[in-house]
Amino acid sequence: MAKAKKETPLMGQYNTIKAKYPDALLLFRVGDFYETFGQDAIKTSQILGIVLTKRANGDGHIELAGFPHHSVDSYLPKLVRAGMRVAICDQLEDPKMVKGIVKRGVTELVTPGVTFNDQVLTSKKNNFLLSLHKEKEKFGMALVDVSTGEFLVSEGPLEKLLHIVHTFDPSEIIYQRTSELPSQLKNKNSFKLEDWAYQYNYAYEKLTSHFKTNSLKGFGIEDQKLGVTAAGAIFAYLVEDTHHALLQHITKIQNIPQDDYLMMDNFTLRNLEIVYSSNYQGKSLLDIIDKSKTPMGGRLLRRRLILPLKNISDINRRLSLIEFLNKEDHLKYEIEELLKGISDLDRLVGKLAAEKISPKELGYLRQSIINIQEIKAKLHNFPDVLAWINPFNNMEDLIRYLQMHLNEDLPVNINKGNVIKTGISEELDHLRGLQSKGRGFLDDMCAREIERTGISSLKIDFNNVFGYYIEVRNTHKDKVPEDWIRKQTLVNAERYITEELKEYESQILGAEEKISQLELQLYRNSCEEVLIYIDQIQENSRLVAELDCAVGLSNLAIEDNYTKPILNDSFAIDIKEGRHPIIEKSLPLGEKYIPNDIFLDKDSQQIIMVTGPNMAGKSAILRQTAIIALLAQIGSFVPAKHAEIGTLDKIFTRVGATDNISAGESTFMVEMNEAANILNNISERSLILLDEIGRGTSTYDGVSIAWAIAEYLHQHASQAKTLFATHYHELNEMTLNFERIKNFHVSIQENKGNIIFLRKLVSGGSEHSFGIHVAKLAGMPSKVVNRAGEILKTLESNRTSSENSGEKIKRVTEENMQLSFFQLDDPVLENIREELTKIDINTLTPIEALMKLNSIKKMIGG
Repeated sequence: MAKAKKETPLMGQYNTIKAKYPDALLLFRVGDFYETFGQDAIKTSQILGIVLTKRANGDGHIELAGFPHHSVDSYLPKLVRAGMRVAICDQLEDPKMVKGIVKRGVTELVTPGVTFNDQVLTSKKNNFLLSLHKEKEKFGMALVDVSTGEFLVSEGPLEKLLHIVHTFDPSEIIYQRTSELPSQLKNKNSFKLEDWAYQYNYAYEKLTSHFKTNSLKGFGIEDQKLGVTAAGAIFAYLVEDTHHALLQHITKIQNIPQDDYLMMDNFTLRNLEIVYSSNYQGKSLLDIIDKSKTPMGGRLLRRRLILPLKNISDINRRLSLIEFLNKEDHLKYEIEELLKGISDLDRLVGKLAAEKISPKELGYLRQSIINIQEIKAKLHNFPDVLAWINPFNNMEDLIRYLQMHLNEDLPVNINKGNVIKTGISEELDHLRGLQSKGRGFLDDMCAREIERTGISSLKIDFNNVFGYYIEVRNTHKDKVPEDWIRKQTLVNAERYITEELKEYESQILGAEEKISQLELQLYRNSCEEVLIYIDQIQENSRLVAELDCAVGLSNLAIEDNYTKPILNDSFAIDIKEGRHPIIEKSLPLGEKYIPNDIFLDKDSQQIIMVTGPNMAGKSAILRQTAIIALLAQIGSFVPAKHAEIGTLDKIFTRVGATDNISAGESTFMVEMNEAANILNNISERSLILLDEIGRGTSTYDGVSIAWAIAEYLHQHASQAKTLFATHYHELNEMTLNFERIKNFHVSIQENKGNIIFLRKLVSGGSEHSFGIHVAKLAGMPSKVVNRAGEILKTLESNRTSSENSGEKIKRVTEENMQLSFFQLDDPVLENIREELTKIDINTLTPIEALMKLNSIKKMIGG
């Protein structure tokens, strides 16, 4: 029988605690260090780049990696950002007072979606935890940002779940152990909870108990059984799993009314570079327009960008506030200066509720509400503005309390002391008096003993081992009085104590400990007093965010010459001299952006075919149209001379070529999936941007697909507004047969074989792509460029001698269109007609379409 492996008592304790957190990396406090062992140590050393060593463990050895406990705020964020769940195991008793193993326990579990650590969090981005509960084909969804207290709930099919994930970008997902995470979310940080956490009755009781209500009707989520179940699981995770039971700052739960917002799928958010740039060193739209001064304002602007409004009156309210601030420049400057002094109120309140707020941070909160009161005073003479953003709550009583109780300069750590003002506690003032007189007492005693003994080099000092002592060099040992008690012998000196010194030590050290305990209690009392105002602080934080957004967008409008858009219920988009805000800001100094006009409506110009060479600016024109409409619907001024927008409910894009290698999908398959998503979800208020559709396959296939998609959009009942950029000049022929398709091209100037990009959109189609010229501009070797020119001439001569591709596709298409008008007597054609009438093209996948086409081809002997 194999002998059981021995382990040290410390490792026995570690293994017991680790067994309770098998999925977390355990930071195990040992003295002044946090240590990790075994596989945790290997991961930690790799992520943090620290040394991996080994230590004895009974009969063997185990890997070890650690860092000083005071460096946890530096190392913890790196572990969490690497996707680790980190259990912090602290010493629960003073090692000096214990014989044997110190009692230890996990005091906090930090995960990517549950943290208050400022180094882990991004100040202008929410850190959401998403909880999922699935029944049949429907999902319940709940989102919480434990750092700010925001709590959101929704439910719906997979499409709605994916939209919420792409919109709110949760850092972590929790779900039921017996269910599966949708494949589209496999790359997200995720964790499985036991089934008991996803019980409706448990969830309902948890939510009503937390919010102190009899029902959830007041929150508008009473009927969302799946969403409520998902929300209840969040409480199980926060309280039971991650030890975050102090959640007083979560004061409400809100439904996500997605029908109120313009919808953009993940492709659109990515293609338009709304919040992230496709280029590592590039800038997103958010980067360009964000001039907010507070974290709350930055987070609100981000939320507005991904959830633009559809309600015209709400949009106009935002626009009116910007217009007012544009005119009141001096007032805006004063408000802006005060906004700079307002800290992250939402996260400060979160730390306050979780008992994690430092005195320094409480001082930041105090200064923030002082600045809010000053802003309120400055807006007092402008009642219309207060009506737009709602009046701020009065916080004068709280300001007085904090100013009366807390010192002006506050330390980061409460243990540093000097937090509570003099005059608040008689006992504290008395103890501080003893402490302050102590140094003078020691100086007097030192002077008396020097005079009594004649030892001029005598000194009185302190250390943690012996306390206070008198030190005498060996050359003066013979002068030491008999009433001194020798305590320690050094190489060159002796250390002594006296009864008077020990009595003083007892008094002074007792005072220091009492001061520390008393000041901590008084500080906690102050925190509890602030918590009474939690609702008012959170409401004021929301109003600050709105005002901050408006001030930032006003500055943007003035600095970059943006115009107030006109929003209406029409189905038209009319933009004069529109500009792309990201490209405009990226131009070299002195170079001006070439603006362009765009008009789209349902009746006369529903689809615009945009042709022109690469690098001419086709994609920029498409994107800037969507971005201008998007900015208008978040309530911002826009980069154009004039913009009149019939509100949109959806923006779709099919831009760029990307392989999804991990899913085994080619560029063409990705393109077809995105195109199918558009065609199956369009509405009469949709804006569609199609850039180079069909280029992932052969020319004839590509032209055919692009033609069919354009034709489908034209004939569809919604008549969705569409911008269609293409290199397929054959599509210019569509305007002859489809009255709402118009041709435009991005102009260039050709001079002696060279081209100049004018970047101006003009009426009419283009017949050339100038690909060889672009290759030349890119620095292609002249030998390759010249040879390409020779090949092009050969191909063009062959094309003109026979039927060119444009004529061919036009002829084939016209013949196919005419087929529907013929009397199909031929049995084969009759069979084909029957096959075609059975097909529902709205549900047909690209693969099914190819298979169906192949079967029809076989019918005719192809």
